[in-house]
Amino acid sequence: MARASTGFLNKDGIRIHPAEDFAGMHASGQLAAQCLDMIGEYVKPGVTTGELDARIQAFIEDAGATSATIGYRGYEHASCISINHVVCHGIPGAKVLKDGDILNIDVTCILDGWFGDTSRMYVAGKLSRRDERLIEVTHESLMLGIAAVKPGNTFGDIGAAIQQYAESHRMSVVRDFCGHGLGQVFHAAPNVLHYGRPGTLAELEPGMFFTIEPMINLGRASTKVLADGWTAVTKDKKNTAQFEHSIGVTEEGCEIFTLSPAGKFYPSWGA
Repeated sequence: MARASTGFLNKDGIRIHPAEDFAGMHASGQLAAQCLDMIGEYVKPGVTTGELDARIQAFIEDAGATSATIGYRGYEHASCISINHVVCHGIPGAKVLKDGDILNIDVTCILDGWFGDTSRMYVAGKLSRRDERLIEVTHESLMLGIAAVKPGNTFGDIGAAIQQYAESHRMSVVRDFCGHGLGQVFHAAPNVLHYGRPGTLAELEPGMFFTIEPMINLGRASTKVLADGWTAVTKDKKNTAQFEHSIGVTEEGCEIFTLSPAGKFYPSWGA
């Protein structure tokens, strides 16, 4: 039986959750973070993305949870694994990691009806300075976006913080994909844009749950989706990076549900 929705929808159609819902989101977020902590040691040249996905699925199921992505709109895997110039929604399979590949691994687990959604960057083998800088800027963009989350600020403040930092480093922000509300559903209002103007869009309120997940490109922001209907790539084939946290707005600021319990969120290749 489906769990009844808690809280209420505000004037912008965004669900406001009561304080007791934070515990469920924290538990699911921590499980997702532990999964990404686990997978890091297996990211190395010669490993296939399918092997990584199998380990992720087993970890989630062994914890008594389920993968939100298996069966979602026909998707068949427990993760998205996006390599080099793949922006997001890379499909795990027979692809073999090569030395120097950078990759984003994105997982969402459902634990007791709550969705924990997070992603982070990894490197197979030796990391180039160019890609290290890309990953550093992307991570800092996410954290600056999160720093803008507090009651009274707006979703435009989040996007502006991300955009201003990334563009100050002569990188571009992907506009074709965004963060999203979540909780007892995978995707809900609001759309969380990673660009924008301060003081615009809906006002942040305690009890909102959503992801922030900027995708930052070394080249232009333009993307395209391949014929498989999932894999999004940069049109200019330059590398891209992404980090994602699930958060809840509190009276004072926000709680990051998906912090790495082992401190491995960044820099993941040095953990």
